[in-house]
Amino acid sequence: MDRSLSKLTVAFPADEGSTSRSYPIYTGHGILSMIGPVASELHIPERIIIITDANIENLYAGHVYSALLNFGFRPEIISIPAGEKHKTLDTVRFVYDKMHDAGCGRDTAVIAVGGGVVGDLAGFVAATYHRGIPFVQVPTTLLAQVDSSVGGKVGVNLPYGKNLVGAFYQPRFVFIDTKTLITLSQRELRSGMAEVIKYGTILDGELFEMIAGVIDSLLIPDINLYSDIIERCCALKASVVERDERESGYREILNFGHTVGHAIEALTGYSTLTHGEAITYGMMAETHTSVNHCGLPKEEAHRLCSLLLRLSPPPLPDTIDDEQIYLAMFNDKKVRSGVLRFSLINKIGDAAFGESPEPHYVKQSVRKLFTIYKDECEY
Repeated sequence: MDRSLSKLTVAFPADEGSTSRSYPIYTGHGILSMIGPVASELHIPERIIIITDANIENLYAGHVYSALLNFGFRPEIISIPAGEKHKTLDTVRFVYDKMHDAGCGRDTAVIAVGGGVVGDLAGFVAATYHRGIPFVQVPTTLLAQVDSSVGGKVGVNLPYGKNLVGAFYQPRFVFIDTKTLITLSQRELRSGMAEVIKYGTILDGELFEMIAGVIDSLLIPDINLYSDIIERCCALKASVVERDERESGYREILNFGHTVGHAIEALTGYSTLTHGEAITYGMMAETHTSVNHCGLPKEEAHRLCSLLLRLSPPPLPDTIDDEQIYLAMFNDKKVRSGVLRFSLINKIGDAAFGESPEPHYVKQSVRKLFTIYKDECEY
């Protein structure tokens, strides 16, 4: 493999009677043209459907198409509407119909080229079309590169809840070209940084301190900084996923900020806030809950919230309130017997999962979101 490609392997324990399963994550700068030989070496079928969205089709999907065509593959592009509000079963049906009309069978692979929405939806299509066909992730946003492209969670939203229809379906490989970050907007970069801050908060205090020290530089596409951060976040997520592939316990640690954040996304129709912005609010609320439930020191809570506020999420819309958010949280997949469960923080770099704080702590934390800019997370 070319020296410009860095490689990390995600490896799972062997199932009974089988060998261990693993897949590589490749990272590099300007590497999209190299996807052909990688796909060939990893025995991806010759027939390939590239699933992308209207924003990415002309930016990067065409490059992937040409790179595959030049290496003897038979690619075809299916473009879906851009945006979280289109991550639905209706869009999945649209892709199924396109693939059927094109004569795609089990000898077809799906390659997702785009952000988290494209990756989640394309992965769900691959997991379910003809009961499963090979799947490859080519994430083009910071959020997708550090988080959603790794780990095999695929799925779509329902009107009342995020990712309520889905599967665990691992890709054959993940191919991360950091050059794609150059075309991201400030809003998209900030959205992706929310997940980066999450990794430092729950798993890696040194990463948190590094981010806190260079946050201003990270809000521009500084590729050298981002390359290291992306590889570090992928390694952190791989270590969690290898330990608990199907989120039966420990993997829930990755959901810090997501119980509240997903509720906000659903209430705003998956269109007002980006995923990262909603998760930023979710992490601020769950930080406050962590102070009351886990004993997170107030000074650490203040540092964390202050860093999150540097991402400048837009104010919550006045069409929702704290009671609506609280009730919407009960659609979360982690709810058990009607009890909310969270990933919360003991200290920066150390999280706990499966926590069920007192409801009044949760309600208090959500209420605080509506004054967050005024009180700046004072405790």
